[in-house]
Amino acid sequence: MVLSDTSVQPDYDRKEELRAFDETKTGVKGLVDSGVTEVPRIFHLHSPENHGSEQPQLTLPTIDLEGIHEDPIRRKEVIGQVKDALESWGFFQTVNHGININVLEEMLKGVRDFHEQDTDVKKQWYTRDLSGKTKFAYLSNFDLYVAPVTNWRDTFYSFMAPNSPQPHELPPPCREILLEYSKQVMKLAACLLELMSEALGLNPNHLLDMGCADGLAILGQYYPSCPQPELTIGTRDHTDSTFITILLQDFIGGLKIFYQNQWTDVSPISGALIANAGDYLQASLSLSLNFNSVGILQLITNDKFVSSQHKVVANKVGPRVSVASFFTTGSIQTSKMYEPINELLSKDNPAKYRSVTIKEYTDYQIGKGLDGTSPLLHFKI
Repeated sequence: MVLSDTSVQPDYDRKEELRAFDETKTGVKGLVDSGVTEVPRIFHLHSPENHGSEQPQLTLPTIDLEGIHEDPIRRKEVIGQVKDALESWGFFQTVNHGININVLEEMLKGVRDFHEQDTDVKKQWYTRDLSGKTKFAYLSNFDLYVAPVTNWRDTFYSFMAPNSPQPHELPPPCREILLEYSKQVMKLAACLLELMSEALGLNPNHLLDMGCADGLAILGQYYPSCPQPELTIGTRDHTDSTFITILLQDFIGGLKIFYQNQWTDVSPISGALIANAGDYLQASLSLSLNFNSVGILQLITNDKFVSSQHKVVANKVGPRVSVASFFTTGSIQTSKMYEPINELLSKDNPAKYRSVTIKEYTDYQIGKGLDGTSPLLHFKI
């Protein structure tokens, strides 16, 4: 199948179609609810998505956190597993992480209930201001007007830390569970950052003292069923502009990680969470909890840990629901500079990235949109 080249179609005004889509404030779900049988052109990929694979499927590492606080030998084993996973995959799934499965299920339900509530009620939360001034924002495609392809998904953003929202600042369908889930996922992030610090040969509190868990934004992603999934994408291949991301996904599946020159499916595991290093950490660390990210974590680890490209394919089965917890200080007004951790550098391993503020990094990422390239390249020395 060859997709039509919209650039030579005189009747195709992409900017106007994007504006018209945005002004409905009903997102991709609104298109599906209206009964569309064909994917609109603004969602078309330049070449069709290949949902199959002729190569043998690899399996993302799963790390069991049970006993790491009581048994020093067990903790050392897990630290080694975290190190191996982040140096190769940049991602891993984790079980026995301390968050009850009932909480996970309620969080997924909260996301689904928000996106499936009455349209006129949901529209009241629609905004493109993601500065953090508003604690809760609903929209479709944060990079709608700059990305080359519109993704087949809707999202809500909730800024949960460092300043937790008041209950009235959150919508009723997900109000209580957002407050509870954010508390528990922050505890898990602190635990993972300790393990990651030790995997780097640093003091357990090193990454926490750098502020890697100070800010939290929770994204409730909703991927409606798609009539022509081969023509579009749920979330384009990218890395995350975070320190770490912790992802909760339902059983629909669709997450893929680029590893060993092939796209590998991440099969859902009951009660598991996915972790991945963001761009901020890769340059200094790079971890990933079942979501998407190469970034500040990679930057501060000076590529010690890798951050892998990932994407979510569109699917005829749906809706797919996921919850991404982004640990980043992008919405915090600070002039703090981040750079490769000095203890990880040497004459033979000099810094590969320049110093950068989280705001500068985030602004650059938002400005370019999800275009298949890592923002890290822009900050290389």
